[in-house]
Amino acid sequence: MVLEEFFIEDDDRRIVITAEQASRFAKEMAGDFNPIHNPGARRFCVPGDLLFSLVLARFGLSPCMTFYFRGMVGDSVPLTFEESGETITVSDARGKVYLHVDRSGEPTFDPTVISAFTRRYIAFSGRNFPHYLQPLMQEHGVMFNPERPLVIYDSMGFCLNRLDAEAPTLHFDKAWLDVAGKRADAHMHFEMIAGDERIGTGEKKLVVSGLQPYCDETMQGIICDFNKLKAAATA
Repeated sequence: MVLEEFFIEDDDRRIVITAEQASRFAKEMAGDFNPIHNPGARRFCVPGDLLFSLVLARFGLSPCMTFYFRGMVGDSVPLTFEESGETITVSDARGKVYLHVDRSGEPTFDPTVISAFTRRYIAFSGRNFPHYLQPLMQEHGVMFNPERPLVIYDSMGFCLNRLDAEAPTLHFDKAWLDVAGKRADAHMHFEMIAGDERIGTGEKKLVVSGLQPYCDETMQGIICDFNKLKAAATA
C-alpha cells in the first residue's frame, strides 16, 4: 500500500496530514464518507484508519495490537510517531496524545503481508455507515443528529494466530449497540480468514453522539445522499 501521497514529512521528520490528503484517503482508500473528514468541516479530523495504516507501515504488524484513539487530529498538525517497548504513541508538539497502541508478540515487517492486512481492514472499517451502523440504530430506535452527525472512532484491536498470510480475507461477524442516554457505543466484530483457516479475530468500537429518536424517512434520505457522494467519488 502506497501511503506517501497521503502525508508530508516536515524538516523535523514529523508527519503532517493536510485536510485534502486526509479526505482523499478516507474516500479513495476506505470508502469512508463521514462528513467530519471533509476539508472545511466544522469538526474536521484525520481518519483514524490513516493513522492506523501509518503505524503498521512504520512499526510492523504484531500478533496482538490494540489502538486507542484519544483525540481528533486536525488539518496539518505535525505528528510524532514514537515507540517505547510494547507501546506506540502518536502525539503533537505540545505532547497531546492522539493515538496510543499496545502490542505484543514478534512483529512482521513483510510489506506484502502488512499491505494486505491493512487494505482488508480499512475496506471493512470504511463500511461503518450505512452497512453496519444503520441497522443497529434502527433496531434500537435511535439515530445521530442528521444536521450534525458525529460518529467517532474510539478503539480497535485484533489478535492473529499467524502473520504469514499474504492474501487474507476479512469477514464481518457480528455487531451490537450499547445505548446510554444521548450516546451509544457501537461494536463491530470481525474475523481474518486465510484459505479455510480462521487466523484471527478483532473488534472495532465507535462512539455515536447526539442521539435522537429514529426516523426512517430521514435516515433513508441520509443514505441516499451518502450513495450519491460515493457514486460521484468513484465515477
